[in-house]
Amino acid sequence: MCKQYFSQIVFILITSFLSTVCNADVTLPAIISSNMVLQQDTDVPLWGWAEPNENIQVQTSWGSRNFGTSTKAGSGGDWEVKIKTPKAGGPYTITIKGNNSLELTNILIGEVWICSGQSNMEMPVGFVNNNYNGVINYEEELTKADYPQMRFFDVKNEISLEPEKDCVGSWQICDSKTAYNFSAVGFFFGKKLHNELNVPIGLISSDWGGTPAEAWTSAECLEDVPGFEEYLELLKDPVKAKKAIAEYEQKLADRDKLIKEKDDGFVNLWHKPDIDDSGWDTMNLPTNWEEAGLENFDGVVWFRKTIELSKDWTGKELTIELGAIDDEDITYFNGIEIGTMHDWSAIRKYKIPAELAKEGKNVISVRVYDGQSAGGMTGPAKNMKIYKADNQSQSIALDGIWKYSVGLDYKDIPQMPEQQQISYYKAPANLYNAMLHPIIPFGIRGAIWYQGESNAGNPEQYKILFPAMIQCWRGNWMQGDFPFYYVQIAPYENYRTNSAFLREAQFETLSLSNTGMVVTTDITNLRNIHPRNKQDAGKRLALLALAKNYGSEIVCSGPLYKSMEIQGDKIRLYFDYIGGGLTAQDGDLTDFTIAGADKKFVPAKAVIDGNTVVVSSDNIKEPVAVRFGFDNAATPNFFNKAGLPASTFRTDDW
Repeated sequence: MCKQYFSQIVFILITSFLSTVCNADVTLPAIISSNMVLQQDTDVPLWGWAEPNENIQVQTSWGSRNFGTSTKAGSGGDWEVKIKTPKAGGPYTITIKGNNSLELTNILIGEVWICSGQSNMEMPVGFVNNNYNGVINYEEELTKADYPQMRFFDVKNEISLEPEKDCVGSWQICDSKTAYNFSAVGFFFGKKLHNELNVPIGLISSDWGGTPAEAWTSAECLEDVPGFEEYLELLKDPVKAKKAIAEYEQKLADRDKLIKEKDDGFVNLWHKPDIDDSGWDTMNLPTNWEEAGLENFDGVVWFRKTIELSKDWTGKELTIELGAIDDEDITYFNGIEIGTMHDWSAIRKYKIPAELAKEGKNVISVRVYDGQSAGGMTGPAKNMKIYKADNQSQSIALDGIWKYSVGLDYKDIPQMPEQQQISYYKAPANLYNAMLHPIIPFGIRGAIWYQGESNAGNPEQYKILFPAMIQCWRGNWMQGDFPFYYVQIAPYENYRTNSAFLREAQFETLSLSNTGMVVTTDITNLRNIHPRNKQDAGKRLALLALAKNYGSEIVCSGPLYKSMEIQGDKIRLYFDYIGGGLTAQDGDLTDFTIAGADKKFVPAKAVIDGNTVVVSSDNIKEPVAVRFGFDNAATPNFFNKAGLPASTFRTDDW
């Protein structure tokens, strides 16, 4: 007993000693590393961890050759210094010394921007699928993507109930390979700035598809936003929070069990190669299933395809690619599961063990689950193929006709209140804690944002939430009211609520200082919540930055409603951002409506008169209010002569 007890004490002492030794080394967060871009001509923070009270010295190759910038780690080991950066240039090195020494190399000084939001910001340059989703002309864009003075940092998707000190990611030099997986909107924004300013550009991407603004806002900042009171109280009680997590995990397990019990494909073993699928329908893949007979369908669809393998393929390890699948798949080969993934934009690529490949008929079965918006096997076609692992030159194309059958309609299972689930990635503050807090207070010029679709069901709350989120970031970054430019959500016919009110909330957020908004009514696809033209979205964000922050004398916005004046049986509208004059593309102005005191809107005649628009209707003799493009799917033709579209608006508050 004594010997065992002594051994335990020795082990504890040794472990404690080793831990102390390890903690004594200076360490840095992922965001501070070689290849990074630092904001030019300002005081930028550098921070990290070391042994408590350890002396830290910092040397930069653009400054004095001695270690003139120094600090001492606090009692918890945290330390921070601020260094003065020069004007744009590089490459430089930074050396940080404590008990150990770290050298950061290939550092550039330039302009640094945060790129954040949900899937329309997350969509990478290289994602494409069969003319439905993905960036237009992505292959051509990638061939021209070598910009060694542009750098990317992509924050890995994580959640946390508490603010984290670090994240997962690394600085990458922009080329065709790194741009392939980086935010397309961010890339085109950065590319425009780089070409116009001729300075290094650093882009930090922190985004996650399907996420609401509250997930990107700290718990403290949400206290003044109505609707989150119960959740925030839960966070303050660790015991209740732990219980809530357990309850949520159990709900997920129960729901997964119910899905399997109700999914005809699981019940009837549709993954097996010998089932009778003669009664199944067919679909020409790749496509989203909404455009192939399953309109407005959310749920599970099983796909099957039989291929012939010759004798020389038998017993060989194979690779199968299925393109992108929205959202989740389980893929089987001859009845055996070979891969699964939950990522709407990722190209599926799975290994097929040699023992599964047989001469003659082989059956591929794919279970596809999608819970919102478009779903299906979405390609591109060239990425749907099977080939020998050791010989990719020989391949069998898998695009074309597949058999399919619905396994489960999403409406047949109880829905979970996702937004308020404590350990859910959409839950309030979870993404702020894990994906933003770790990169604060890295020196930035500003932020660009593309989000709002996930808050379209509660636009009144968004009017408070969105400005609160912006102020939250600014307050915690402690770099003043830095520029915050965002994309107004695009028209989309399948919104479950009227998204015009969400666009209105985004419009009203322009009342915050140093903000700007990009309108996308002209670069959309009404059946696609992810507009493919990310080039213009990125460029228009860059126009805002160039005009407002870099001194370019350019028009940076389309017409924005300013005021109205009732003139007899007409209403005259006034605008900001005239941009050389107002214009209607392709005929008369469209999508204007007008109403009297009865609040009943009717189609209106709208005529450009100088820098104003005059609206009227023969059916309304005493007009009171006008609305423009105030609908889910409006794609108006009202622009300024700089070619930028007007934001939708209404003059009433009914």
